[in-house]
Amino acid sequence: MDLILLLKAVILGVVEGLTEFLPISSTGHLILVGDLLDFNDDRGKAFEVIIQFGAILAVCWEFRQKLIQVTTSFVSNANARRFVLNLLVASIPAMGLGFLFGKHIKAVLFSPIPVATAFIVGALIIFWAECRQQNLADISSHIKTVDDLTPLDAFKVGLAQCAALIPGTSRSGATIIGGMLFGLPRAVATEFSFFLAIPVIGGATAYELLKLWKEPVAFSGEFTLAIVVGFIAAFISAFVCVRWLIHYVAHHNFIPFAWYRIAFGLLVLLTSYSGLIAWSH
Repeated sequence: MDLILLLKAVILGVVEGLTEFLPISSTGHLILVGDLLDFNDDRGKAFEVIIQFGAILAVCWEFRQKLIQVTTSFVSNANARRFVLNLLVASIPAMGLGFLFGKHIKAVLFSPIPVATAFIVGALIIFWAECRQQNLADISSHIKTVDDLTPLDAFKVGLAQCAALIPGTSRSGATIIGGMLFGLPRAVATEFSFFLAIPVIGGATAYELLKLWKEPVAFSGEFTLAIVVGFIAAFISAFVCVRWLIHYVAHHNFIPFAWYRIAFGLLVLLTSYSGLIAWSH
């Protein structure tokens, strides 16, 4: 049994789970941590795709009552139908652009330096959004829950989500901060971001798995075990993170995450230009 491989799987699983739903970019962290762990080859990329399902399952479990209610009352309940429509409308822009330009984006931007730059730029946008949040929230004071969102609200969030195609931007950060800039209360934008992760990340993961099926990567028995371990680590850490974030946004803003993004981005840039760490390019 390769204990080093299992340790890498646990680390990457925890990184995926903790960063997937925070506005700090799971993709960016996985690129950087994978680079440090020398786990960014074809097998490593396949591993990252598969463990994303663990994070998605954590959201499904946390909001299982809402999902069951929507599923069972879809035919008879107008709110349930609008909820599903909102998710579909919000998913289309990013999924469409990802399908058209995803390969080019990966070839050009999936490396530590562009990720670090996106971390810093994203932090500045968070500062801007938080400065405007109070006034914008007053404009949309009629929106109290995700059930109050209209398809137009959802489409606006979907447009903001397109920014997450740039690694280091953060899908959750783009949807939450984008929603806030469009006038949604912080808690509503955060909860809608959770639900939107199900079709978007689930669809993207299914698409990547289909590509793996067509061009399979050789998995040994030990690597398969590592995938299972990483999957479980991603599920547990994502579940804890989602529960924590729900309580956090009720009383706090996202300014601490902006400072974290700046510190992390500058650290990567400084270690790169000083030669301390030979980040891949």
